[in-house]
Amino acid sequence: QVQLVESGGGLVQAGGSLRLSCAAFGRRFPNSAMGWFRQAPGNEREFVTYISWGRASPVYADSVKGRFTISRDNAKNTVYLQMNSLKPEDTAVYYCAAGLPYSGTYYGLTKPDGYSYWGQGTQVTVSS
Repeated sequence: QVQLVESGGGLVQAGGSLRLSCAAFGRRFPNSAMGWFRQAPGNEREFVTYISWGRASPVYADSVKGRFTISRDNAKNTVYLQMNSLKPEDTAVYYCAAGLPYSGTYYGLTKPDGYSYWGQGTQVTVSS
């Protein structure tokens, strides 16, 4: 059974930093895109960032560009999200997602439907 397990969420003041981790179990994803999405109460799940399996640069939502950095360690089967200069509007549940091998387009991977596996989410709360 495939599991994606997020960790690293918490409460932080505006301007602070957090580092989220997403560890995969039951399957390795070296050739799959890995993404982060977030969902605030009353809102739809929104794209944050993804990193592909090849050498292409990661893709970021405009709202986090320059502040968030995604990275992956295939040896550890883990993807990370470094979040700096956090703002209250970053408050949400953050979800990790994994796609199928060699699957997904530039646009498709910015949508939840572009992924086949999801974690349970980790809460990030940024106080003003």
